[in-house]
Amino acid sequence: MAPTFTIQDAARHSGLSEPTLRYYEDVGLIGPISRDEHSGHRRYGPGDIDTLEVLSCLRAVGVGIEEMRTYLANRAVGLPAAAEQRDLLLRHAERIEAEIAAQQARLGYLRDKAALWDARHRGDAAAVDDLSRRMPETIARMGVMTR
Repeated sequence: MAPTFTIQDAARHSGLSEPTLRYYEDVGLIGPISRDEHSGHRRYGPGDIDTLEVLSCLRAVGVGIEEMRTYLANRAVGLPAAAEQRDLLLRHAERIEAEIAAQQARLGYLRDKAALWDARHRGDAAAVDDLSRRMPETIARMGVMTR
């Protein structure tokens, strides 16, 4: 007989919280999860744990519920759905790349602005002028509207 796991065990294995496990069952991402016939408590099987680990990874990279649903459906189909699976993952990778670019622009602004204030603090007029000239470009990279 295959081992079974409590909800606490499943949470520990997957890194997902118990409320998240219940929610994923409620919305049909997993399960239905079998129940202990005496206590009524959820009992997760090895396949459930495998699915939860996949969902945990997808959640960690920001994949939404509907995309998770599609991913699991494609996973069940297997090789015939490989191209769709690839496309789903690459679309999400592109969103993350755009988020990284936006964060890098924000980071550049913060660093340039801090350098500008540092130059002012040190009384370095040449650095202040240089950084002040670069600031509109730094702001533009963030996509902020300027006058």
